[in-house]
Amino acid sequence: MRALYCGVDLHSSNAVYGVTDDQDHVLFRKRLPNRLPVILDALSPFREDLKVVAVESTYNWYWLVDGLMDHGYPVSLANPAAMEQYSGLKDANDESDALFLAQLSRLNILPTGYIYPKEERPVRDLLRRRSLLVRHRTALVLSLQNMLMREAGCSLSWRKIRQQGDDLPGLLKDQDVLPFVAQQQIELIELLNKKIELFEKKVLEKAKLKPAYERLLTMPGVGQILALTIMLETGAVERFCGVGNYTSYCRCVRAQRISNGHCKGSNNGKNGNKYLAWAFVEAAHQAIRYCPKAKAFYDRKKAKRNGALATKALAAKWAKAAYYVMKRQEPFDLKRVFG
Repeated sequence: MRALYCGVDLHSSNAVYGVTDDQDHVLFRKRLPNRLPVILDALSPFREDLKVVAVESTYNWYWLVDGLMDHGYPVSLANPAAMEQYSGLKDANDESDALFLAQLSRLNILPTGYIYPKEERPVRDLLRRRSLLVRHRTALVLSLQNMLMREAGCSLSWRKIRQQGDDLPGLLKDQDVLPFVAQQQIELIELLNKKIELFEKKVLEKAKLKPAYERLLTMPGVGQILALTIMLETGAVERFCGVGNYTSYCRCVRAQRISNGHCKGSNNGKNGNKYLAWAFVEAAHQAIRYCPKAKAFYDRKKAKRNGALATKALAAKWAKAAYYVMKRQEPFDLKRVFG
């Protein structure tokens, strides 16, 4: 029985499929539209012999990976950030990229990503959409605060802006346009507040809470939304070889290139999960306010460097603690974190 390997260079409207045998002979190479029936029909002659179907991890891989797996294909999600073709190639195109994935699969050196369970993706993505609304709300609040600073020379928190009510136009020189702008922004912020609450209610309604969720709530600075974010974005904690891999995935480690004790540059600091990075920074900010030991650690780091790096250092500690909390299914222990 022959062994075949398929590489898929996926795009928004189509993808290139390349099938090779165990001698690296090309048996099939074609660009197909992103329609599952067409793809299944094209791959059906090779189905029984395919050992790996390597799909490039792009923003739109869900439908293809799920569809192929539902029909029994052995799918691997190729991690493009961890592989690079020889830079001296004279000619490279979509076909060569697809065949390159097939070749890496044949050599058993294909860097793979995590295929997040299909049934849990909707709730995780719902939380991600919530974070998008939160960012829009923050942008509107900052815009309104900046306008008040420019026009009235006063720095007001969002709570105080709401308390001003009908007195807000009096702070603005322009008695027509600027009050109108301020009122519209306030209404948008209030609308976003309501929508964010709806998203949170839906998440809590649909999320399948794991034992790790209750353990994460024992961490200072971690509430319901942060615990859900950490739980859902982490997925199966067993997929991480160790705590260092997890903190790296959370973007809580440095991305430097060191040679002979000297820094030669920086690597890709954006590798990893931006939602976990946000969650642990938020948790660190809250912990600084309510946990004296966390505040003392932050102050020591801030005195040596600056506030941003001190926050990141505390976030790294919280990421490590969260890893062990989920891995060992134990409550958070402050003594283990700070000694």
